[in-house]
Amino acid sequence: MSPNVLRWFSLVALLWLQSINGTNLSFPAYSSQLKEFLSISQFKLNYLSFASDAGKVLGFISGIAAVHLPLPLVLLAGGSLGFAGYGLQYLSIVKKMFTLSFYQIWGLSFLAGNSICWINTACYIVAIKSFPVNRQVAVGITASYQGLSGKIYTDIVHAFFYSSQREAASGYLLLNSLVPLVGCVVTAPMLMREAKATSYSTRDVKVGFIFLFAVTIATGIYAVATSLLPAPAVLVLVGIVLFLLAPLAIPFGVRLEEVMTCRRSQQKVYDFESPFEEDEKKEEEEFDDEKAIVGVKEEVEWTKLWMKLDFWTYFGLYLFGPTVGLVFMNNLGQIAESRGCAATSSLVALSSSFGFFGRLLPSLLDYFLSRNKYMPSCPVSMAVSLVAMVASFLLLLVDSDVALYISTAMIGVFSGALTSLSVTMTAELFGTQHFGVNHNIVVGSIPIGSFAFGLFAAKVYRDGASFDGRFDGKCYGMYCFQTTLIFWAMLSSVAAVLAAVLYLRNRKFYSQKP
Repeated sequence: MSPNVLRWFSLVALLWLQSINGTNLSFPAYSSQLKEFLSISQFKLNYLSFASDAGKVLGFISGIAAVHLPLPLVLLAGGSLGFAGYGLQYLSIVKKMFTLSFYQIWGLSFLAGNSICWINTACYIVAIKSFPVNRQVAVGITASYQGLSGKIYTDIVHAFFYSSQREAASGYLLLNSLVPLVGCVVTAPMLMREAKATSYSTRDVKVGFIFLFAVTIATGIYAVATSLLPAPAVLVLVGIVLFLLAPLAIPFGVRLEEVMTCRRSQQKVYDFESPFEEDEKKEEEEFDDEKAIVGVKEEVEWTKLWMKLDFWTYFGLYLFGPTVGLVFMNNLGQIAESRGCAATSSLVALSSSFGFFGRLLPSLLDYFLSRNKYMPSCPVSMAVSLVAMVASFLLLLVDSDVALYISTAMIGVFSGALTSLSVTMTAELFGTQHFGVNHNIVVGSIPIGSFAFGLFAAKVYRDGASFDGRFDGKCYGMYCFQTTLIFWAMLSSVAAVLAAVLYLRNRKFYSQKP
């Protein structure tokens, strides 16, 4: 298999992996049932959602492992950690095969959260190495598919585990343990041979990415439509599977073109240089030119990050920005319940579907507008997204199901965009050589924010339940999260300011980028 075909196969494998790697995105859909399973308070439920995020504290280990181990092993390690984390919870909570304390369940949730980092690290590194010139596009598209995870798991549960709420909750735990591991085992052989870019047809790349964008957009539209409109769950799932298989047309198409090119070259009977050979030389020259324009400010080793003011500004931006969106998702089940909305799984699917588009949007703009002087830089794009998130949180103060659905979709879009942009900005500011470790250190801000901001939300929720005089710990009414939403809006505002500061500090670098 040629390197060009191999890297397209690798990219398709990354899409599949990321589409099932966001196991934490399904937590809101079964958090209320988990709370009843374990007979715990809102505070302890918050600790469990924090545990999954806390696993990212040790995410940098996966980056170090990726330097010393083959990427397929890193991938399988991630799948195995998730299998152990969710699988033991399933056997204990659902099957009652043994009893685990709350702290042991917390540790397993921590393990499951850490597994996501290992799979992400392998995916990002393969995408960057396979498409160095188009790394934002490659990483952005693969990251966007992780936004589908909540939608995919919800559809599977609706199709096979939805006879009761309790069975649905058990279905999520079972799927979270098995599906990523199976996906890692199936796709690991595709990453066995490293598909580094040497020389390739720029026309193939352009056609390939345009086709992939078309498939990805169609997939997102399908996901959104089936989240909003009623349809048989099995048929919806079949449609998702077909859309996931569609990108395979690219490597098969590239291989077919190689075979046809080889046959044409064998039919040449003249010694002088043919027009086809001239085109081939031009394409190689274009590739060499493109390699020179990969924009990196500097290469920074992970041990020296703490010395960089840009790092601490960026760390704070991630802490008060994308992390807040994740905390909102963790609490979406309780937010919907407190407002009297029973369609939590639909909200999760909606947020996941719009998050898919949000993660894709930066790549789409970068690919088609990267040469345009009006293309905003990553910090500017992040600042705009954060301002939109502020508006979304304030819209949630309106007592309306319509406001809830619109805000959930908006937060999904802009949280997804922030996640995708952050991957690119880490590479731009601190380089690609140590990307695996550096980005996991930045993502380490998630557990800090998840704990602090989630704890604040749990306290406000508990005070609301006490005000109602309820003894079951449940709160009903707009006031249950009113103060929390204002607080989250303020944090997002701070993040927007930090994004502006980061741009001002690096405006010379961004102005020189082609």
